[in-house]
Amino acid sequence: MLIVMKHLATQDQIDCVVKFIEKKGYTARPIPGGERVSIGILYNKGSVDASLFQNLPGVKEVIPITRPYKQVSREFKPEDTIIRIGSLTIGGKDLTIMAGPCAIESEKQAMTIANHVVKSGAHIFRGGAFKPRTSPYSFQGLGEEGLKILAKVRKETGMPVVTEVMDFQTFDIVEEYTDIIQIGTRNMQNFSLLRRAGKAKKPVLLKRGMAATIEEWLMAAEYILEEGNSQVILCERGVRTFVNHSRNTLDISAIPVVKKESHLPIIVDPSHAAGIRDQVAPLSLAAVAVEANGLIIEVHHAPDEALSDGAQSLYPEQFDLLCQKIKTMHSLFTRQ
Repeated sequence: MLIVMKHLATQDQIDCVVKFIEKKGYTARPIPGGERVSIGILYNKGSVDASLFQNLPGVKEVIPITRPYKQVSREFKPEDTIIRIGSLTIGGKDLTIMAGPCAIESEKQAMTIANHVVKSGAHIFRGGAFKPRTSPYSFQGLGEEGLKILAKVRKETGMPVVTEVMDFQTFDIVEEYTDIIQIGTRNMQNFSLLRRAGKAKKPVLLKRGMAATIEEWLMAAEYILEEGNSQVILCERGVRTFVNHSRNTLDISAIPVVKKESHLPIIVDPSHAAGIRDQVAPLSLAAVAVEANGLIIEVHHAPDEALSDGAQSLYPEQFDLLCQKIKTMHSLFTRQ
């Protein structure tokens, strides 16, 4: 249930409503908004009698929440969540481009790619220091050395960095080095890891599971918000289907559905959806057309020599051309 306060409600009235909710045995979660404060009621078992709150001083209306996910729901927070990293914003009408290699292989490799993508218009550098791979014999990443390289990329280019965390043991060190903590598709329902992400002080990029429904995905995000971290970015990266013409099937329809259901920003990963370089640009433009809030794209200066996912990585020249097309297409939508 959501209690919407009046525009001119005082802080004392807000505090009184919070105390009243807690006195009833529930948890109150104030949500500051652009024009007014709302207060969510959490941990209620069964329905809550709206009449208990309707006549409290400062209360405008009481709205029942019908979704199983509460804090991620647009019923709970009608306004778009805008995530800020320095001067960069993710969400709303902005389109954020994250780009870089699948894995950090060396300082020379990372800096070469970073210098290419920042010139083309990328806002955030992506690169894996810890790599979850299907085969235990595949390259698993450089670990802390990779994190240090990411830190150098940030220092040299000014781009924030995003990298994946795989487990509890490495969470603290990943949080220390990165600007955005990525939780990958294989960990989308690792609930203890989600709770730890909820205690983090940095934004979390949550990828959709390989066969997860939208409801399961949003419920995973709910774990993070429930622990207190509201800075969550959702990432559609394709779901596993019966097709063999691409690695996964990019669920383009998920973007408008999620934007209707949730206030959280949503970006698209066309590289992991396709698994094939030639499909990345068309899927990227399709994501822009359905008004995704951003893209996360793999780029490598020598993809034939890449230690991870070279087949889906764009050459720098291809990425540069794609960024030009993205900028043109996005400007058409922002004018509307």
